[in-house]
Amino acid sequence: MALIPLTRAQQGTVLALVEARRLHVVHTDLTRATSFLRQAEERLNQLPLLTSVVVRYGIAYDACHDTGEALLAAYGFRTTNGSGQPEALGRYLRVVFDKPPADRAAREFDRLRRARNQGRYEAKPVGAAATQKAEQIAWTLFKAALARGISPRPSSPREVR
Repeated sequence: MALIPLTRAQQGTVLALVEARRLHVVHTDLTRATSFLRQAEERLNQLPLLTSVVVRYGIAYDACHDTGEALLAAYGFRTTNGSGQPEALGRYLRVVFDKPPADRAAREFDRLRRARNQGRYEAKPVGAAATQKAEQIAWTLFKAALARGISPRPSSPREVR
């Protein structure tokens, strides 16, 4: 896996998230990154088979989340335990994806999270347009992770467990 390194500015912003106790520094785990990106890919590939708008939205959101987890693992970070993990993940996505079109998709992740929570905790369902947008965001983030050098396939036999 030939991962594009974070810029100095990105490193500084990520370290601020560590100092704010939103992220932990851990060992880089390419196996974990590959696994999460594979999960994201599987979810994305299932979307055309689903008819429920609410279910498709949830799957698209989960694919975004999996892509973010893949990035964290690839660069050696994890969100801290407790509430606020998805918000910290969203902040991390905005740091790593700082160029179009992924920068816009990363900013939209937080909106997806809030809408998902409203559906889950307040019974406010999402509509077809919001679901279509969520699917586009999920694909954009996934493709941006691929462009940064993360692959849903192990790059060497040593990475397979």
